Amino acid sequence: MCDAWHSPPGPVDEIGPDVIRKLPEMFFVNVTGGEPFVRQDLPEIIEELRKKAGRIVISTNGFFTERIIELCKKFPDLGIRISIEGFEEANDRIRGIPGGYRRTQDTLKKLREMGLKDIGFAMTVQDLNYRDLAALYETARGLDYEFATATVHNSHYFHKLDNTIENKEAVIAEIKKLIRELLKSRKVKEWFRGYFNYGLINYIQGNARFLPCEMGRDGFFLDPWGDILACNGMNAKMSMGNLKLQTWDNIWNSPRAEEVRQAVRACKKNCWMIGSAAPAIWHHPVKPVLWVMQKKIFGV
Repeated sequence: MCDAWHSPPGPVDEIGPDVIRKLPEMFFVNVTGGEPFVRQDLPEIIEELRKKAGRIVISTNGFFTERIIELCKKFPDLGIRISIEGFEEANDRIRGIPGGYRRTQDTLKKLREMGLKDIGFAMTVQDLNYRDLAALYETARGLDYEFATATVHNSHYFHKLDNTIENKEAVIAEIKKLIRELLKSRKVKEWFRGYFNYGLINYIQGNARFLPCEMGRDGFFLDPWGDILACNGMNAKMSMGNLKLQTWDNIWNSPRAEEVRQAVRACKKNCWMIGSAAPAIWHHPVKPVLWVMQKKIFGV
């Protein structure tokens, strides 16, 4: 589903804390990869990001248990989302790490014992694991873990352009089960996670996005080489500028940045990933609120 790990940047090419210092103030940051915990300087990167952002979540495969624990001891306000692609059989088959599922469970257990609150699963729904979706959510809920979802996308950054879902009806049926459970929750944020998953169904069906994509304005992606992108979901890389070589203001306010924003507005991919969907839900709340009210009354 994502082959970024096949083409990693070399240590000389990768950005470090000195580039992170040039970022603006941000509402939220997600640190992703590849696998962030292979970075020896991750604590220094997080130290710099904490000066910039109100909330930081790291997406990880959960395998580097001791490194994760040590970082969370230093920064107990971090969020940790461990990518789990179903229960043991599906997870270890998709991720290709024997014993990976058990290792992730051990990592989450140790983080909970430490008192870390913002922890949970993140699952990319696909043909190989959709049968585990609703049951994995129940497991997460029983353990009081957060539960995030995505589905397969294609992009230059993932080094994949052939991801697809073949058994669409079965996958959609399982996502609907999840939505019904989310709407039963007493937590309002779970209701809007239901709306996000409704958007996943819409994406799988090949329809236009429910809400406009405003990446490049409401959010951005900093890649390992220092390029500022509107997002990492386009089929071809479109850089606004390079933070190694330029200041943030020179990049963000440049004619090139406006060209990229225009390309986003004209983009026909209709991606529905949390990085672009969450700010859209936040900035265009009427449709999501009406959807929640309707589904709470009439059901899915």
